[in-house]
Amino acid sequence: MKNISYIKDFAKWKEGFSFYQEITVRFSETDMYGHLNNTVPFTYYEVARIEFFKHLGFMNSWLNPNGEKIPVVADLQCDFWKQVYFGETLRIFVKVHHVGTSSLDLHYLAVNVKDEPVFTGRGAAVQISKVTGKSVPWTDEEKEEWSRCMYLE
Repeated sequence: MKNISYIKDFAKWKEGFSFYQEITVRFSETDMYGHLNNTVPFTYYEVARIEFFKHLGFMNSWLNPNGEKIPVVADLQCDFWKQVYFGETLRIFVKVHHVGTSSLDLHYLAVNVKDEPVFTGRGAAVQISKVTGKSVPWTDEEKEEWSRCMYLE
């Protein structure tokens, strides 16, 4: 297995995922060699992350036009394991790895139909005020909900 700083034990790390979004690679997401362009996994992370947030009920308040808070991505990382080609179906898994004061460290795993990892990643999302652009701490209830989604390694 690859040596990736955010993964200590791959098998144990992989066990922590349950939520996923299935995605089929579109022709427009490939390069002239027919394999997935290296920028596309970040879009797949976004799709999975938003569906994960919807699944947990967080998107309702964030999408409310009168709401005061929104999530923003602070950083993203992708590590490539195998090439991916047009027409392949992938499962993009997402999980909460750590809950901060106003941030989340999210981890991602993409596997092909053979359940082989094709890319992995991590990234921080921060809840901010729509008005000030400053971070807004999670409420105790929100922290509790995020913590329920965590898989302790």
